[in-house]
Amino acid sequence: MFSFTVGASLFLLSSVTAQTVYLAGDSTMAPNGDGAGTGTDGWGQYLGQYLTLSISNQAIAGRSARSFTEEGRFTTIIDDVVAGDFVIIEFGHNDGLSGDVDNGREDAFGDSLTTTTTVTETDGSTEVIHTFNYYMTNAVNSLKAKGAIPIVSAQTPDNIWDGDVIAAPPRFVPYAQEVSGNTSVTYVDHYDYVAQAYEVIGETTVNTYYPIDHTHTTITGANVVAEAFVRGLLCSPSTLKSFVNSAGEAVPNGCL
Repeated sequence: MFSFTVGASLFLLSSVTAQTVYLAGDSTMAPNGDGAGTGTDGWGQYLGQYLTLSISNQAIAGRSARSFTEEGRFTTIIDDVVAGDFVIIEFGHNDGLSGDVDNGREDAFGDSLTTTTTVTETDGSTEVIHTFNYYMTNAVNSLKAKGAIPIVSAQTPDNIWDGDVIAAPPRFVPYAQEVSGNTSVTYVDHYDYVAQAYEVIGETTVNTYYPIDHTHTTITGANVVAEAFVRGLLCSPSTLKSFVNSAGEAVPNGCL
């Protein structure tokens, strides 16, 4: 804070650093989705139109909570954030078990912070890995220690239907909710908010959002997924919702 005087009046000014919203996730959030030329894109690219804060999309295709940790990508965000920045963390699509040989992304099975598994690498060596909850919890607590405000978001659903509703979520959705509860940060059930939006739109139209597989969305689909996150955010206790603009306030559907 600094001051200056005009005439007999003293004016106090404070320097305020604009808050940033960082995004940590996989291809469903990342620029270009599954890669340039596929016609897909991640929902994180469309979140900024609904907020008054700037977005730093650090999501990258093919990553899991484990590989984002091991590659130092969480560390980069932790180093960059300042107090008051928001960090939305969303993983799950790439965190499942991969078979006899480690794919560099799979987490140990289960939700315990102490469970580990020894996996075999392609060169025959072994590595001890931890659970989804372990990697996520470490990231959340490290961000909180910097004064950042983490938001744990459930992974988005695949385009898989059970009758006229989206199929039940994988285990990483309740795992994400556990992490948020155990670390006392906001949870956004992005899975269910996207499912709500898709079920209103209908399977026939939603199918057009998935040109290459059941995971990666077109730009139109990515916008729907971004809107669903904003709806979940507005229905949460997060202070980030105070930075939702008028376009964000107008996104469809209601609280679950």
